[in-house]
Amino acid sequence: MKNYIILLLAVVSLSATAQINTLPVGSKAPDIKLKNIDGKLASFGDFPKAKGFVIVFTCNTCPYAQAYEQRIIALNSISTPLGYPVIAVNPNDPEISKGDSFDKMQERATAKKYTFPYLFDPSQKITNLYGAAKTPHLFLARKTDKGLIIEYTGALDDDPQEANASRTHYVEDAIKSLNAGKALTVSSTKAIGCTVARAKNKTSK
Repeated sequence: MKNYIILLLAVVSLSATAQINTLPVGSKAPDIKLKNIDGKLASFGDFPKAKGFVIVFTCNTCPYAQAYEQRIIALNSISTPLGYPVIAVNPNDPEISKGDSFDKMQERATAKKYTFPYLFDPSQKITNLYGAAKTPHLFLARKTDKGLIIEYTGALDDDPQEANASRTHYVEDAIKSLNAGKALTVSSTKAIGCTVARAKNKTSK
């Protein structure tokens, strides 16, 4: 009976997660208005001169997110002058992942000297609107006459294990292509990382 209950709970959890669909390229990027680590609300409107945004769903605790941390900081130093600042969102439910509480976010951002907003999404509303599946999971969005449109989604690069010095920089290359008026060579890749810690009652959009 005990094994049956465990199996049933696992099936229910998987079914709930399956309801979340990642926004595809060409979709309109949902607006973001969440609490930053400074305690103030942050949104796209805080960057009126931006051409678009690199929206990164990441966290404190995932080994993949930690491996990409310095590369995301480095990306922001490159992408912001090109018109695409990084906005990071912690998608994990802090009741499930204790190390992803707001206090822990503040501690890590200070220790690692984050140069970008790091936003708290405890209701997981924004996380589910985007359909973020992993940490990290990136969305590159560009301002257009039709609104903020997703141009790329997936991984930052092709080197999650930091084993290849000649890695392909998907997001950086995509930004440079957009600024040059060229079509993206790669517009979608598989996000590789830890599964977002979702509460069952927060899976509906």
